[in-house]
Amino acid sequence: MLSKSRFNRRIRAIGESVWLSLFHLFAEISKRNNLRDYIIDSFPIPVCDNIRISRCKIYNTQDHRSCVASKRRYFFGLRVHMLVTKTGLPVEFLLAPGGCNDCRVLKQFQLDIPENSFVFADKSYNDYSFEDIVSDALNVSILPQRKKNSKRAFSGATEFIQKVTCKRIETTFSQITSFFPKKIHAVTSYGFELKVVLFVLAFTFSCYF
Repeated sequence: MLSKSRFNRRIRAIGESVWLSLFHLFAEISKRNNLRDYIIDSFPIPVCDNIRISRCKIYNTQDHRSCVASKRRYFFGLRVHMLVTKTGLPVEFLLAPGGCNDCRVLKQFQLDIPENSFVFADKSYNDYSFEDIVSDALNVSILPQRKKNSKRAFSGATEFIQKVTCKRIETTFSQITSFFPKKIHAVTSYGFELKVVLFVLAFTFSCYF
């Protein structure tokens, strides 16, 4: 049996393009079986908590510092921004610093989904100009939940559908993080990010087998 260090070296020797190509293969299957309703959101992956930030060697810039509002917890690390189908199957994902704005990351997505699709999101993804660009260029409607002072408020029925639909992605995030160990051990940022990608790929693989 391979030792832990030898296994890690062999994993790192495989090009990133191989893992991403495998993910895109499953993503294409997910899109074909979907009813053109998608959800986008993000979840945090801490490298360390706020109290140990000064000793963090993997990430040491303020861009990686963020907060989990629901838990009132500050951390240093990444966020996985993910686009899933209405049934929770991953279609696209990006790794970004924990403190990176959700709208800025959204603009980096390819949004390679069928025309006339709907992308549901929470309030942090509101960007009127980008919504117009995506609608004109890709014929895809981004439907984030609006703030109270929004100039483009949705009807009550649409708001209800948004809230119900967006809850599904939280289940997907819980299922992905259930694959995580108590602590993701890594010496370099590349090693940490590679392991996160492999956990996402393992979850995607488990959805079909």
